[in-house]
Amino acid sequence: MSQQPGLALRRPASHAPSKRRVLRSVLWRSERGAVAAELVIATPLLLLLIMGVIQFALWEHAVHIADAVAQQGVSVGRLQGEPAAAGEQEARSVLDQLGPSVLTGVTITATKTTQMTRVTVTGHAESILGVFSLPVSATASGASESYTAPGGAP
Repeated sequence: MSQQPGLALRRPASHAPSKRRVLRSVLWRSERGAVAAELVIATPLLLLLIMGVIQFALWEHAVHIADAVAQQGVSVGRLQGEPAAAGEQEARSVLDQLGPSVLTGVTITATKTTQMTRVTVTGHAESILGVFSLPVSATASGASESYTAPGGAP
């Protein structure tokens, strides 16, 4: 069969499509709805990641509050003539001012000896989801003050 220049051969209309064309059309059809499926999977994962970042930030904030409360309690409790309970009371007062809702289930213990004063604050960071709460603990200590007269006993 000879071909005239400029004329292309045409496939008869009754000829079946090639396997490659069928495979390509199946692949194109199988990608329908792929974006919706990806969104269904990615959106909850993204929200979970964001909630985790916020929960970590709240935990860090609670740690900073616990540190500040313990340090302020020690600064009052170590003064000469003040009992350990004064440091604990000051720590509770500072906690009420800084944010009692961020640090929950708080336990404050203060101990004082002639040499050292120690205040420990324990609790839990506020939970966003309510599923779990991260523990928080801070301890501050300092030398107990005692004044002595020159050449005398305290």
